[in-house]
Amino acid sequence: MAKNILITGANGQLGNEMRKILTDNASFNTFFTDVAELDITNLDAINNFVSQNNINIIINCAAYTAVDLAEDNKELCNTINHIAVANLAHAAKTGNAKLIHISTDYVFDGTSCHPYTEDDKTCPQSVYGSTKLEGEKALAEILPHDHIIVRTAWLYSAFGKNFVKTMLTLGTTKESLNVVADQVGTPTYAGDLANAIYTIICAEQWVAGTYHFSNEGVCSWYDFTKMIHKTAGITSCQVNPISTGEYPAKAARPAYSVLDKSKIKRTFGVNVPYWLDSLEKCISEIKNK
Repeated sequence: MAKNILITGANGQLGNEMRKILTDNASFNTFFTDVAELDITNLDAINNFVSQNNINIIINCAAYTAVDLAEDNKELCNTINHIAVANLAHAAKTGNAKLIHISTDYVFDGTSCHPYTEDDKTCPQSVYGSTKLEGEKALAEILPHDHIIVRTAWLYSAFGKNFVKTMLTLGTTKESLNVVADQVGTPTYAGDLANAIYTIICAEQWVAGTYHFSNEGVCSWYDFTKMIHKTAGITSCQVNPISTGEYPAKAARPAYSVLDKSKIKRTFGVNVPYWLDSLEKCISEIKNK
């Protein structure tokens, strides 16, 4: 019998990638929702939806991700990244459903010099990171055996607003750009993250807990921009490396955001592509849209 899946945040980057995989998939009956279809800040609404549609798995792709704006919108950010996650966990518990939740590298302070494992100490430095961590904690407490948290970083896709699409636009409209070169991490193609989630929901065994997923490899935002332009054939824009101090932002960013993917590969056999290969795939998709 096909399982019933609820996708929240279905109009975002990851939600759209999940739509590509799960639409017309005979193994699953998938309900794609965003705020217009389901208000995840309303516990009664979620309980009713899960019950009426006999949901087996919830995949929460919804989040408040405006990192700088979050510093001045703490209540809204907390409502979406923490309270709503708790609501989904309560609804999953009541409906005997499992819940996959997407979290972030911002739960760490970025001072490490080795890839972060799931057991490393969390220490968020921003409102966004703090609310995402509170969401994680609430989920693990409410649904200890039926939750999976997947932390990711530097997400981009052919959908919505993201760093890749911004750099493509600026690369064709600006003569020069200044890009931070002392923050390093790994770009993550949302299509690869969606495939990882699909692998998890198709796995023979559910193994609750926290996992890390980003693409393989390491680069700075400056390196990332240079490769975006090179891959897209943009040659008219000069990209200049600058320090974090030269690019003031309201919220602190982790200086080091590399995630260790050993656990998710070992547990579920997830394939993790190299970031440059995935960047080429995404830019080709953007050009063909």
